[in-house]
Amino acid sequence: MNDELRPNEPVSPEAPEALGETSKKTLLPGMIGIALYMLVLAGVVSFGAIGGHLPKLFLILVPLFVTASFGMLRMFRWAWALTLSAVFLLMTYELWLFFEQKEPAGAVQGFLNLVFF
Repeated sequence: MNDELRPNEPVSPEAPEALGETSKKTLLPGMIGIALYMLVLAGVVSFGAIGGHLPKLFLILVPLFVTASFGMLRMFRWAWALTLSAVFLLMTYELWLFFEQKEPAGAVQGFLNLVFF
């Protein structure tokens, strides 16, 4: 018989639930900061795309930024992956602007995204 699937195994006294403690996760300040940064990026990208400073295709990234922000606040694992992928796409575009189009603003924004993530 498989030892992992025993239905009535007693709880060890060292378990947190046995001591009356719960394993409640707390939201760290860095996670809150990254979630707020994602919301700021969503606003900057949406205003930039509507104003014509960024390509209209970047409006696809705005729901990714907002979803990743609220996912980080809810402490979902997929939110980390979504945050990293969305910021990596934006960082790649901004660094391309700096190296190919010689726009210094792209270097500043790309470097900020690189430092944060």
